[in-house]
Amino acid sequence: MKALIIDDEPLAIQIIKEYLGEIPEIEIIGEVNNGFDGLKAINELKPDLVFLDIQMPKLTGFEMLELLENPPMIVFATAYEEFALKAFEKNAVDYLLKPFSKSRFNQAVQKLIKQFAENKLQVQDYTPLLNNINSARENLDRIVVKESGKILIIPVTDVYYLEAADDYVVISTANKEYVKNATMKYYEDSLPSDNYVRIHRSCIININFVKEIQPYNKETHSVIMKNGKSLKTSRQGSAELRRVLKF
Repeated sequence: MKALIIDDEPLAIQIIKEYLGEIPEIEIIGEVNNGFDGLKAINELKPDLVFLDIQMPKLTGFEMLELLENPPMIVFATAYEEFALKAFEKNAVDYLLKPFSKSRFNQAVQKLIKQFAENKLQVQDYTPLLNNINSARENLDRIVVKESGKILIIPVTDVYYLEAADDYVVISTANKEYVKNATMKYYEDSLPSDNYVRIHRSCIININFVKEIQPYNKETHSVIMKNGKSLKTSRQGSAELRRVLKF
């Protein structure tokens, strides 16, 4: 198996390399210390297995996963908060809670070696894991998207509104739209509730960019955003908008 290590802690990389040095079935093909370089290395080196830290500068391990189309098998090596561990346990991935023992490391690796030998390694869908993690953590403060080969980081304070589009969400800023493979439910749960209101099952708005609210019919409204976009509410959305804006 070809393995890549992505971790911003030199000591953690050293320990993983030391442990892997005693496992002949695995070859280390690279090591990087941030999510940006990790994404590039995965696309270029095509590893079978990645040891991935979560809390890293530039791009976190979770944000990196969101941008991978066909992620390899991943063993998370993390000191992440305890509340997140249940989210890991509910999904078909393994994780090493730092500081981890050699026996725990070998347990995780031997399981993957066995799967590899039996040709049972498959493309992994980490969407359930990411949804579980994000629903448990604090408010989302940025959205990472990939566009024309570039990685863009959008502060949520720049987002005017989000609209559902089949299996995707269109994220609109002042003068540009971005497409993300995600759900409206995810953003409803993750965006700061003080500023973001779901006015329709297919639309969430940032109330800081509302220019005007007009009656549409007896129980719904048209919301005019500062970029000129007109968005219609549902009855429930109008009620929620009244509650937040107090009108």
